[in-house]
Amino acid sequence: MNNREFGQKGEDMACEYLIKNGYSIVERNVHFSKFCEIDIIAKYKSKYVFVEVKTRKSGGFGSPLEAVTKNKYNNIKIGVLTYIQEHNIRQYQIDVIGITLEPILRIDHLKNI
Repeated sequence: MNNREFGQKGEDMACEYLIKNGYSIVERNVHFSKFCEIDIIAKYKSKYVFVEVKTRKSGGFGSPLEAVTKNKYNNIKIGVLTYIQEHNIRQYQIDVIGITLEPILRIDHLKNI
């Protein structure tokens, strides 16, 4: 499995997690530039939720949440601001989902970062 397939598997798992928790998936893999892609755009009640997903095989190199650097966050924020303006969205938040596959499956969901 290459990195793209691995990342896709993590995003699929994150979508399943979100749906089980009452979210509906609006869009996936929305590109704004070569530096900005929103992995998942979901809706929870009346709020749009922009989700960055990071997946790691194990925690050996740290938490997947640590992979969301300040630079990465700023790029995501630019994409989110573009999207909310284009779609006239008033209520939104940015979340990060970190998935660690081994030794046991762990899903961490940071809301409204």
